[in-house]
Order: sequence, then C-alpha cells, then structure tokens
Amino acid sequence: MEEDLERYETESELAIYKEYKDVLPLFRYVVETERRFYLANAVEVRRHTEGDALYFEVVMEDAWVWDMFRPARFLNKVRVLTFNDINIEELSRPEDE
Repeated sequence: MEEDLERYETESELAIYKEYKDVLPLFRYVVETERRFYLANAVEVRRHTEGDALYFEVVMEDAWVWDMFRPARFLNKVRVLTFNDINIEELSRPEDE
C-alpha cells in the first residue's frame, strides 16, 4: 500500500513537471510564494500594513498553478495574501532577445 502511494506521488510529480515544461512558453512571469508556484501573464503586488503588521497581496491573471492535487491548474485570476517573501521573475521570450 505504501509503495503504491509513493508510486502515485512520483508519477503525479513527473506528470506536473511535464505539463509545466509544456505550458511555460505561454506565460510571462514566474511567481513563487511560501505555499505555491505560479506562472502568470499579469502580476500586481500591493503592500498593506495593519498596525505593525506588513503583508502583501499578489493578484495574478491568466495563471497556471503547480499543484498536483488540483484538477484544474489554469486559473483566470488568483489572489494571494502573504506575510512572507514573494519571488517574481519576468521570463525572457525569444521575441524579446
């Protein structure tokens, strides 16, 4: 039973990695939060403070999320609130070079 679960997780990770490689050229940004990894074509970060607390709101449009437990990984709009670091990278495209 444990072997079957391990095999399923390995196969799922491989399938999502292959999907990631296939869809990567469709997107302009890579966004990493503490919980998820996204590809998106539009990203906006808003900084918020409440008292002494600082947090960020990240809004992405036309996105893909790395989550092997999600049946649909393509998303129209995503909103993430986080107190942690966010990494946003703009991908270079062949037409940009």
